[in-house]
Amino acid sequence: MGTNESKQAQRTVKLGSTGPEVFPLGLGCMGMSGMYGATDDAESIRTIQTAIDRGVTLIDTGDFYGMGHNEMLVGRAIVGRREKVQLSVKFGALRGPDNSWGGMDTRPAAVKNFVAYSLKRLGVDVIDIYRPARLDPAVPIEDTIGAIADLVKAGYVRHIGLSEVGVETIRRAHRVHPIVDLQIEYAVSTRGPEAEIFPVLKELGISATLYGVLSRGLLSGSKPQGKGDYRAYLPRFTGANGEKNEDVVAAIHRFAQERKLTPGQLAIAWVLARQPAFVPVVGSKTVAQLDDALGALSRPLSKEDAAALESLVKISGDRYGEEQMRHLDSERR
Repeated sequence: MGTNESKQAQRTVKLGSTGPEVFPLGLGCMGMSGMYGATDDAESIRTIQTAIDRGVTLIDTGDFYGMGHNEMLVGRAIVGRREKVQLSVKFGALRGPDNSWGGMDTRPAAVKNFVAYSLKRLGVDVIDIYRPARLDPAVPIEDTIGAIADLVKAGYVRHIGLSEVGVETIRRAHRVHPIVDLQIEYAVSTRGPEAEIFPVLKELGISATLYGVLSRGLLSGSKPQGKGDYRAYLPRFTGANGEKNEDVVAAIHRFAQERKLTPGQLAIAWVLARQPAFVPVVGSKTVAQLDDALGALSRPLSKEDAAALESLVKISGDRYGEEQMRHLDSERR
């Protein structure tokens, strides 16, 4: 670890006015459970453990990633390291044995059920940050947050977060119990939250954990790897959009090379430059990818380069398919 990276590693970011202090990058583990093609459990565990040993403190998972596989994987990786990490867990998405998606369930009874299974799979007594993965349109957010607040009082959860919700939902949730962070997609190619959501977070003293900072690998040139890769169904990777975006990605690679950065480091450095009070969550599946991501900490991007990159990146296509976009509370205007 270089001198500049060491200085960054010593810096922490506080999640909200009531949340924990965390390392300036988090590790998202979804990709370790097959969402983006084939994975290797041994390499995944090495990656998580290496991240912790390098100072990363925020580990993000979801009980529906691989139908519990991801939580069990994280549980194995943190044995002997539990006191060094903050576990962020999403819940509520329903899955079928055929990998199908069945909507959301965030009723208070379901919340208690989900957390019981997560605690067991992770092998822990308490979850640091617990959050519904999406808004359940059938359940008032006050009921869901109230149920998690009961878990906080009972000692099973330390803090409450949100994921992919809009400003009205954020305000309503925060009135029930302090929210420490909103998890939302944000990248040089996905800047929607800047308009309304980020100002409300600042007003209320809520932080953000930012996923998709590489736009699911698009910005680094990664492509869908076979049938099981979720990205094969996303508009930015397919059809005419995919072809147009290849030209943009090539320009990004040239821009990065001129500044002696990898495309992944450039994408992360842009987020760190634009939102220094928030925490990018990188989805590294291997130690090599993790090393690359951490390298961004020692290569800050100037305001001039950040602006130049923004003018270069004109990505075609939405981040999700039409039906998913329609159901995202964070996309409602």
